[in-house]
Amino acid sequence: MLAEVIKFIISNSNQYYKAVSIHILISLTALAISITIAVPLGIICAKSRKLLFPIINLFNLLRIIPSLAILVLVLPILGTGFVPAVVALIVLAIPPIISNTYMGFKNINQSIIESAEGMGMDEKDILFKIQIPLALPLILTGIRISSVEVIASATIASYIGAGGLGDFIFTGISMNDFIMIFVGAASVALLSIFSEIILITLQHTLTKYQRN
Repeated sequence: MLAEVIKFIISNSNQYYKAVSIHILISLTALAISITIAVPLGIICAKSRKLLFPIINLFNLLRIIPSLAILVLVLPILGTGFVPAVVALIVLAIPPIISNTYMGFKNINQSIIESAEGMGMDEKDILFKIQIPLALPLILTGIRISSVEVIASATIASYIGAGGLGDFIFTGISMNDFIMIFVGAASVALLSIFSEIILITLQHTLTKYQRN
């Protein structure tokens, strides 16, 4: 079987590498935008009890909606292709990052904040020099969870003509071609594993000072 998989990839190398590139681009774009939105929202949740439950509940509600259903809902507005696929994945990726950012900030010992205030640090300095560094391990854990979910779910982009590894999976299903299905599914699994390794390494590097 391995020989057949290698033969398939070689004979379809241009199509395969294009699908992998598109899959990575869709996933990275969705994850980057999600981080940009979710981390500030998580900080807001930690600092304001009035906004905590509306924000958390809204995104948890959106999270239970299947990504494919979100695609269908945004199609009349955004059409087909790259953008609606990214939007659907952003909705999927935001909740774990918000939740972990919130927990990261809430787990900070209040005495640390009081000591920083006693040293004359203003709110901005406390945020960037104390709170974010201390909350970083949990924030990165949320990003890791989201990255795996996004990479796995990016296969739905194929449904609306955005491309990616989903093309191999769904085409393989329609043609009853197990090798094509395996190539697509195994590639998605490998991308998820690689992203996990990269983010664990990054987390270990950025939080090394906390373990010393």
